[in-house]
Amino acid sequence: MNSPLQTEQALLAALASGDRVATGQIYRQHSGTVTGWIIKSGGNENDAADIFQEAMVVLYGKSQNEDFRLTCRIGTYLFAVSKHLWYKKLQQQQRQPGILPANAGVDEGQDWVYEDDVKAQEEREAHYGQLNAALDQLGEPCSSLLKAFYQQDKSMQEIAAAFGYTNPDNAKTQKYKCLARLRKIFYGTGAKLEN
Repeated sequence: MNSPLQTEQALLAALASGDRVATGQIYRQHSGTVTGWIIKSGGNENDAADIFQEAMVVLYGKSQNEDFRLTCRIGTYLFAVSKHLWYKKLQQQQRQPGILPANAGVDEGQDWVYEDDVKAQEEREAHYGQLNAALDQLGEPCSSLLKAFYQQDKSMQEIAAAFGYTNPDNAKTQKYKCLARLRKIFYGTGAKLEN
């Protein structure tokens, strides 16, 4: 069984190669979230369809770049891009969602809503890069065990079976030991590891 991360990487690779099945799957999985948010933010279904289509074009373009590394889930990326595109469209139409003041997102011509999203995404990417480097330094079986729990959402029961622990409690004890080692490595990089 593939982990969610492996599945997302495979989906992104399939999208990059122009696979229509992958494109359809991404649409089915993520367009509803964007549509719901845009409707709550003052748009309609046509707006949402246009914005999501533009976000898909951005993702497709990024997937063509060999240097592009998606450090979050596809849905998270599409939502962030859609949010930026929606605020930009509202700014161009000189109207804002009802939940925001009339000047929200506009500051001396700067789209601070997008700037904040980009800054947050860049900080997350740097954080994940540091975390992945620390995981690489951690070694086995700790690296695989932590990835199984945090990235693949496996239960302690599944981890115990996969890693040969006698029971889930032993797997949990090992996870805590691995986390303690990871914190030492991670804090050594100057980053902060959150629980």
